[in-house]
Amino acid sequence: MTERNRLRRSISRWASSTDQHARDLRKTYADDGLNRIGEAPDRERVRLRGTLRTVTLRPRGGVPALEAELDDGTGAITVVWLGRRRISGIAPGRSLEIQGRIGQHDGQRIMYNPRYELMP
Repeated sequence: MTERNRLRRSISRWASSTDQHARDLRKTYADDGLNRIGEAPDRERVRLRGTLRTVTLRPRGGVPALEAELDDGTGAITVVWLGRRRISGIAPGRSLEIQGRIGQHDGQRIMYNPRYELMP
């Protein structure tokens, strides 16, 4: 009976659209020269590549800030451009490569004002 339950769990995990999406992202963004978001070290210069899940305008301390969530299938990171209300080409679903240092804010991994390149 436990073999049957184990098989059902495996099949349901593979059938899950969220898990499948994460697997597809990991395969798409697997590259030797890049760090993976889930494994990238804090406070060191890193290059990350992923897909933007969300993009919002959220003021920080009275200053406009464009905030986005970048996901590569291994994890997600919040990316913030201070002083920006919008950036052409930055939209949910867009592939992006960023460079900068990862920090922590309120228990969340975050990167401020990274260098970025829009991917095709």
